[in-house]
Amino acid sequence: MKEIITKLCRGSPLTREEFILLIQNRNMPLLSSPAHISKNSGRPGDEAQSGREGQTVFSYIKEKAFQKRIEVFSNTVFLRGLIECTSFCKNGCLYCGIRGGNAKAQRYRLSKDDVLSCCAAGYDLGYRTFVLQGGEDPLYTDSFVADLVSAVKEKYSDCAVTLSLGEKTKQTYELWKSCGADRYLLRHETASKEHYEKLHPHSMSFTNRMSCLHTLKDLGYQTGAGFMVGSPYQTDETLAEDLFFLQSFRPQMTGIGPFIPHRDTPFAHFSAGNRELTLYLLSVIRLMLPHVLLPATTALGTIDSNGREKGLQHGANVIMPNLSPSEVRSKYNLYDNKVSTGKEGAKSTRLLCSCIKNAGFEAVITRGDYTEKNLTLKDLKCIM
Repeated sequence: MKEIITKLCRGSPLTREEFILLIQNRNMPLLSSPAHISKNSGRPGDEAQSGREGQTVFSYIKEKAFQKRIEVFSNTVFLRGLIECTSFCKNGCLYCGIRGGNAKAQRYRLSKDDVLSCCAAGYDLGYRTFVLQGGEDPLYTDSFVADLVSAVKEKYSDCAVTLSLGEKTKQTYELWKSCGADRYLLRHETASKEHYEKLHPHSMSFTNRMSCLHTLKDLGYQTGAGFMVGSPYQTDETLAEDLFFLQSFRPQMTGIGPFIPHRDTPFAHFSAGNRELTLYLLSVIRLMLPHVLLPATTALGTIDSNGREKGLQHGANVIMPNLSPSEVRSKYNLYDNKVSTGKEGAKSTRLLCSCIKNAGFEAVITRGDYTEKNLTLKDLKCIM
């Protein structure tokens, strides 16, 4: 474990087997285990362990991830204005509340004017990134989304547009990029083909999902991948495969959050993912990918009322409040009890920023693009 922790803190590549050990031994006492790191080794990443009695591998990695986060991003937090454009979806992912086969799902579809209205409200509040997210809606055609992206970029040229609209062809991704789309979020959900096929219907392809991610990166999108923590049939081995994939793929954005069941899906009776493991993996990812844009997700805020603030303290540096019209927020119901009011609403941005500040951070007005240059708070304007 000593060598694994040292490699992680240095940003050196780990093997699948080392990731498994890192997951399995996270609650091991640091000093009484082989993870003890010599005070006088003098190697980068090796830290003196005096005064660490009772500290675990988990708490040590959290501490190092927090230090890395401050080193790279100061205490800044990037806010993304999330606009959930459509709850229609042709797919049947077994874990998702808006899956096409859920007859009880409440469906809606925002018009271009609806989306622009959300952007206007968000811009006035200081948001400089808009995330247009939705199911794979057949009526959200390539040309409609292209027109939508163009309209947002024309009106808010200083803002970034992130799309999260699922698996498309290379030609579609090229079209949207040419219209001004800057980033694309496509969570891979699991990097194990066998596990992927347990979470998705036969009509969906693990190979195509991974191909889409590589296509997006090749086209120059700032590309986001990610996975659920504690999804049905997940093992330490599949989690290690996820980390190994992220290490190799090196996305500019990584979104992870706990699996939360939805009552109207085939996975309704599975237990939710573990909060502590999610936080631990945020810290591991921060050390593995120091400059990655790493959200403290809504799912984390759903299983713990202070979950997003805790996520920031474990290495996250992004929060995505909901700019969607209040009357549709509850309809984009991916999982049960999803946070959709209070701090989540755009009108409560001031409260959200206060919570961020109380956690020791500052929300800033910026696009918050991926960069491998370290940031300082003095170079940025606080949102409130």
